[in-house]
Amino acid sequence: MNPRRSIGTMLTLAALSMAMHAASLAPLHARCSIGPSEETGKLSLHIDKGDCNGERHCGSSFGNESVDRLTGVSLADLQREGASLTATLNAEAGTFTCSGTVRNGELAGTSVFTPSSAFVERMEQMGYTGLDSEKLQAYAFIGVESGWVQSMKQTGISGINVDNLLALRIFKVDPAYIKSITALGYDLPAADQLIALKVQGVNAEEVRKIRALGFQPTLDELVQIRIFHITPDFIERMRERGLKDLTIAKLVQIRIFKLDE
Repeated sequence: MNPRRSIGTMLTLAALSMAMHAASLAPLHARCSIGPSEETGKLSLHIDKGDCNGERHCGSSFGNESVDRLTGVSLADLQREGASLTATLNAEAGTFTCSGTVRNGELAGTSVFTPSSAFVERMEQMGYTGLDSEKLQAYAFIGVESGWVQSMKQTGISGINVDNLLALRIFKVDPAYIKSITALGYDLPAADQLIALKVQGVNAEEVRKIRALGFQPTLDELVQIRIFHITPDFIERMRERGLKDLTIAKLVQIRIFKLDE
């Protein structure tokens, strides 16, 4: 192959790669509205990219902790009919603004999310690639930050990726929770196992109570225990009925087929 042609090809591919990367980090534009939340004293934010056609539950909605981090808008501001406001969220993953006018107790206007290339670089240095503007906006609102990602990576759990980082953050999985599970003698769970455990509310205290009744549940059984409400009280009631040699699997079957009724 001609050396000059080879170098030219490589430069072309490099330029194309950079262009594609830049496109994936383009700003996001949408319609936005901010109003009172169903939770007293809080705000809620709704983002509509333009494909909802007025559907009530379409688009993305954020509230409570996420919206609490917005500056430039308050419940009092929403009482100022006709006021022009710009609500801003400055996050490590990028900056979000919602600019508009207050009408009937709600700020309605347009939003812009500008991704942070510096954050993307930090994530890539940790081995997390493939981030785009949509995911970065979610990171910004959910609070996925490089320091927390690094702390999770350092625990040694397997299976972390740019997608389940959101779930890990939403359900507040952190090194302390991971330690509480491994301190019980379990092997280090994978990322998706941790999400399942946290979603179901598995905690060390409950595990100790189950063990005190003679059971040694696996991680998967801990999830089943929560899903099917296999509580210490339920186990005692089944034993009082004369049921012997109970296992977690048998207790789950009792729940599924409503044999306890």
